[in-house]
Amino acid sequence: MPGHRTKGFCASAAALALCAVLTGCGGSGESAGGGKVVLRYTWWGNPDRAARTEQAVALFEKQHPNVRVQTSFSGYDAYKQKLAIQATGGDAPDVMQLDYRQIDQYASGHVLLDLGRVEDTLRTEEIDAGLLATGRVNGRQYAVPQGRGTETVVYDTKAWKASGVPLPTKSWTWTQWADDMRELAAKTGKPGGTDPGQSEDAFEVWLRGQGKALYTKDSRLGFTADDLTKWWTFTDRLRRAGAVSPAEQTTQLDGSVENTPLGRGKATADFNWDAPSSGYLALVPTGVALAPMPSGEDGTPGQYFKPSMFLGVGAHTSHPEEAAALVDFLLNDDGAAKILGATRGIPVNETIRERTPSRLKDFDKTVSDFQASLEGTLKDPPQAPPSGDNALQTTFQRDYDQVSYERMSPREAAEDYVTEAKAELRS
Repeated sequence: MPGHRTKGFCASAAALALCAVLTGCGGSGESAGGGKVVLRYTWWGNPDRAARTEQAVALFEKQHPNVRVQTSFSGYDAYKQKLAIQATGGDAPDVMQLDYRQIDQYASGHVLLDLGRVEDTLRTEEIDAGLLATGRVNGRQYAVPQGRGTETVVYDTKAWKASGVPLPTKSWTWTQWADDMRELAAKTGKPGGTDPGQSEDAFEVWLRGQGKALYTKDSRLGFTADDLTKWWTFTDRLRRAGAVSPAEQTTQLDGSVENTPLGRGKATADFNWDAPSSGYLALVPTGVALAPMPSGEDGTPGQYFKPSMFLGVGAHTSHPEEAAALVDFLLNDDGAAKILGATRGIPVNETIRERTPSRLKDFDKTVSDFQASLEGTLKDPPQAPPSGDNALQTTFQRDYDQVSYERMSPREAAEDYVTEAKAELRS
């Protein structure tokens, strides 16, 4: 799940160069020598997720000797842009990992296969009906959840403890979080955490803690310029005080843990999703821990469980049955589950999920225990956002950059964003 971003790939020359590289990979569903079917499978994630995925794919190929799977992965932002180029060119992968925010866009754009066509191959009966429904658009199943995840405050355990600042509690509020960031900065001489002003995900959690939402059920904005001004004023003051990371650090975020202030040793804490936070372990060898997202001042939680990511099949694949078999394997095969662990969140197959806690270890167990600690305390997830939100994430980040570089006030940037958002959602 994404939590960060970068500025890259804006120039048309860069996009064209990337497109040239991608189209050199061959068409979707090509055939290899010896009569094997070749499937392209792409995802975003960290090196830990990649290593496990490669192991799982090797097991799939062993069980399906007539199929060879070409794999590729990248950080979330690069992946999102790469997939957009592929989709626009009619060259979408056979099997692709998808975010909540991409489903409506790609289903409506005829990029995704209606999975009803392969329902005999792709089994979904052991997935919670409510969770499964999040992959539907206009009553058709276009994507299947692959895991369940939630946002978290991930922090350098040793550094936080050494600072003397009390560790996060289960019921802390945004005000308490801000106080801790200030105190950590004073004790450690570096920002307490990453500036969350650039993150639409963090803003959504904050909004939900106020009893509001990003979008209404009819796909309009669920908040006002006043709400966004309040959020950006809150984060702007923290950044000016040195309590959270400066602009030159947050504008380097690209969805990878390696380029976060926490990953670079320039902050004590960060906002991220639970499963991808395993990537910090290679960068913070003394260990990291997970804490709940801050709640509203009256204790209203903004955090929620959501499908950590989805799997979809390309609408134009030449091999829909083999592609569906790969999706089915990744979701329902016990051998694949043992390999993948919780790297994409807690498994959605209910039988496998029941077996999961006893077989987890290390950070996978940390994620499982973290989710278990939140059971029964969070509100229901929102519906999948409208397709316009995919573009609005970039707009959100761009407008906050103007605030963090002090080129616009929080009010000016918020009004600019709301104006653009309304226009985008009407289009």
